[in-house]
Amino acid sequence: MLKKFLLATALAAMAATPTLAQDAPEQAADATEQAVPSRPSSNYATIDYNLQEDRDNILFLDLSNGRRVAIRLMPDWAPNHVERIKTLARQGFYDGVIFHRVIEGFMAQTGDPTGTGQGGSELPDLEEEFNPMPHVRGSVSMARAQSEDSANSQFFIVFYPRFSLDKNYTNFGRVIEGMDAVDTIVRGEPPTNPTRIVQASIASDNKPAPSPAALAPQPEQPITAADLRASSSQD
Repeated sequence: MLKKFLLATALAAMAATPTLAQDAPEQAADATEQAVPSRPSSNYATIDYNLQEDRDNILFLDLSNGRRVAIRLMPDWAPNHVERIKTLARQGFYDGVIFHRVIEGFMAQTGDPTGTGQGGSELPDLEEEFNPMPHVRGSVSMARAQSEDSANSQFFIVFYPRFSLDKNYTNFGRVIEGMDAVDTIVRGEPPTNPTRIVQASIASDNKPAPSPAALAPQPEQPITAADLRASSSQD
């Protein structure tokens, strides 16, 4: 069965109008976004921005805009989600996948091989690992459907703080280099000419980066209605 992976700016809005929750992030941030989040528990590890440290927990995203993004994965925050991301990256699952939902002032979402927002991997869905880590600029968190335990392969990178997502979506990492490259990801739902992940890899695997030609910004083939129908029919 197809699943629509949703994000919402407020849990109350999701509960009241679940079929419209996918539209909520386009609205302006409410007072919740302006509040300072409570201090996270000292039991949670802090982020290491050193690219030479703990390279088994650094995810590289080589993008079609010609840039590389480095994400610090935080198994202390969400061990099962981090393991899922690492497994899929090592399988090459994310290679060629587009950012299919990119909302100005909010986030860029990817991880669906169908490009429709309704797909995922063949691995089972994950139980939630909500934690108190705030969704600030550069946070990387797991997308899900309405069920709290429906995260699978899709994830999103936050452009600006959205504290209403805290403890409602599993925050599992942070961009530690290349956030300016994330800022250039093409907007749209889906974008006409989407930015793609050319290659996702784990730093400790020392996987060669794609060739300069593959990473160079190039005009991309737009996604058509026929493409979306074909992708959906395969699920």
